[in-house]
Amino acid sequence: MVSGHPASVLATVRRYEAAGFRAWPAAAVHYDGTWVVRLTAGHPAKRLNSVNPLDPGDTLNIAERIGRASRRFEAYGRPLTFRVSPLSGQVLSRHLDDAGWSSFDESLVMRLPLAGARLDAAMDQIPLKDISRFIGASLKVSGSDASLRPGLSEIIGAIQPEAGLFALEDGNEPLATLICVHDGDLAGLFEIATDKAARNKGHGRNLISSALKWARLRGAREAWLQVEAGNLPALSLYRALGFEEVYRYHYRRPPGA
Repeated sequence: MVSGHPASVLATVRRYEAAGFRAWPAAAVHYDGTWVVRLTAGHPAKRLNSVNPLDPGDTLNIAERIGRASRRFEAYGRPLTFRVSPLSGQVLSRHLDDAGWSSFDESLVMRLPLAGARLDAAMDQIPLKDISRFIGASLKVSGSDASLRPGLSEIIGAIQPEAGLFALEDGNEPLATLICVHDGDLAGLFEIATDKAARNKGHGRNLISSALKWARLRGAREAWLQVEAGNLPALSLYRALGFEEVYRYHYRRPPGA
């Protein structure tokens, strides 16, 4: 867990938040002070369709700014959603509390130093170059709707750092998939999924280890990921691999949304 002076805590959180924005880019990004408004017509993920406050001291005209954000979300046909991290601050949280906003879907950001990670025995795997093939495999193992294919393709194509598309397959059948985004000394893991029929067989662990070995060879010194707090099997796996919690975030929506 991050500890110490609040300024050091916020600096650490900002580092991961910035890496997350680069690794999983929204189609449209607007700034209102230090609020980052992210919207993506082609994909409904909350990370891609949320207001992300990045400075707890940015508390002027909150109601007016929420109104502006609401109009942007309405134009995209998305529900107004705030993603609340330690950078959001208590003043904004109290404002949302007083206005009756609900809280939901808490997630953890976790990290793993790669220097001491046991990756030497991991399978050497070359990332897929065929984005279409990867997306097909990812949608299948995650059980996601095929209608998400265009949006996911757009997101992956917009990733600026080096992105490794990893898939573990049995013949033509995908078993597990993930995206590893190598960004300087960081390696972010995204869209980690294992086919329901192939779970509890070590496929996810093996694929994660291969991806982190690939990233470490490219200079990454620390791996990180985001996982929903209620996903206990995933949390157990990540902790077994050595990942530790850095901070948490959750989402908020206004009454009736």
